[in-house]
Amino acid sequence: MTFAVGPLLPLGALIWPLLLGMLTVWPTLRSMAARLLPLAPLPALWLAFAGSEGVTAAPDLLLGVTLELDPARRLLLGMTAAVWFVAGLAAQPMTGRPNMAIFSGFWCLVLAGNLGVLLALDVVTFYVSFAAVSLASWFLIVHDRTETALRAGRVYIAIAIAGEVALLVGLIIGADAAQSMAIEDIRAALGTSGPDAVALALLVLGFGIKAGLVPLHVWLPLAHPAAPVPGSAVLSGAIVKAGLFGMILFVPEGAIGPILMALGLVGAFGAALWGLTQANPKAVLAYSTISQMGLMILLVGAGGAARETVPYFAMHHGLAKGALFLLVGVTMAAQGRGRRLLCLGLAAALCASIAGFPLTGGALAKTAVKQGLADWAALALGFSSVTTSLIMLWFLSRLRQAERRDPTEPWAVRFSLPAALLLAAVAVPWLLWSDWSGHGPDYVLKPDALMDALWPVALAVPLAAAVLRWPLPQIPPGDLLLLLRPWQPRRLRTPKLPRFRADQDKARRTLERNAARLEKALLRWQLTGVVIPFLVLLIFALLA
Repeated sequence: MTFAVGPLLPLGALIWPLLLGMLTVWPTLRSMAARLLPLAPLPALWLAFAGSEGVTAAPDLLLGVTLELDPARRLLLGMTAAVWFVAGLAAQPMTGRPNMAIFSGFWCLVLAGNLGVLLALDVVTFYVSFAAVSLASWFLIVHDRTETALRAGRVYIAIAIAGEVALLVGLIIGADAAQSMAIEDIRAALGTSGPDAVALALLVLGFGIKAGLVPLHVWLPLAHPAAPVPGSAVLSGAIVKAGLFGMILFVPEGAIGPILMALGLVGAFGAALWGLTQANPKAVLAYSTISQMGLMILLVGAGGAARETVPYFAMHHGLAKGALFLLVGVTMAAQGRGRRLLCLGLAAALCASIAGFPLTGGALAKTAVKQGLADWAALALGFSSVTTSLIMLWFLSRLRQAERRDPTEPWAVRFSLPAALLLAAVAVPWLLWSDWSGHGPDYVLKPDALMDALWPVALAVPLAAAVLRWPLPQIPPGDLLLLLRPWQPRRLRTPKLPRFRADQDKARRTLERNAARLEKALLRWQLTGVVIPFLVLLIFALLA
């Protein structure tokens, strides 16, 4: 029996964090479980640097695990592993806290799933990995066990399970249409009519929930502020990219492009503006993430060169946004005016990069993706930089007023972690610019390119001054959940069942016979496999 064929490092990158997660249940390691977290993504980080040629196949795992590392996967794998590594280092002050063994174990499981989504070539490996990301993330959100965290967890798990059901049904329909387990074959087989249209809608629903696609995004602004700072960093920097990459893998180019572009535009502008109503800096960053993910979904819908460059855009966003979330915790622990100013200066540099200020990594990413867009879409992307700059300036004002917490030493080490991610967010886009844009470094130094990156930021400055002078009403995170609160149904009350007065054994046999008849009827009905998951979706919609 052959365990694996081809390069072993991709398979090792998935197995290693699972092994470390299993070690967290060992009694002697429970108190030190957090020490394992920085070790978990190291094989994946090495894989991203070293590369791998050929397909890795493990025919005896699941239904046959197949993995590969192409340029897009490699780029996102490197970003994902880097964010998880730095966040694992940032989690070290949590050592010894209650429930850290549970947190660390599920941290490793979510990491393995996050990596599996990026490496999988077959639908079974992809779905198992995606389910691990979606369901195990609940433990990262509710770790602190506060009422806010538990409420965010309830909303998240209800929406996540509904998304998993939708995704499973969509993938089953796609695999049946393709008569193959290969992701590439499923994407080629899906169309926009009949069962294929249902499959596409379900896939967009399942992936859109994870990617923060409006109006499926409501879990995200609740979960990010509730999770511990390292958990927020991986949620925004890496985990939401699993849904985006799923869309790139499975949704055929041009199939539902106008719908994705329309929803992406709503998210890009609407989430950025709604973020101006938030007081918590982590909630502001959460809405900024929804906005940026909306832009990436727009690019996926646009197709062509813009779609192919989305991994480059996502790489920069993951590094920069992960750094900003970590910086929130560092700033709150900073004592003294000098340290606070250092944090605000680092945050300002990261915000400028996300907004697309000239010569930053964000400017390179937006310049690269604009080349494949129609004129109106490129103009919309430019105006989205205005709202991005606006919400980033609002975030800086909220970070400056963030509450102070007890300092955690050594503070300089904690500060170095988001600084390292900032360095990567600046350097990596420059290093990979020519490979992903097809132009030399002098392209972004031309006056037209510099002005194209500068005018949105310049336009946002007076608008931000007005918002700071006359701030919008501060609203708790949750947007659609808050808007729908007046129309939410009252608690369901089930009627009391009458007591059985007949012989209990006779009643039991009658129920068993009826259940057996119902099961036979359902097995004869060809649509049962689709209808039952829809009933599950309906139940979770009522619960949510």
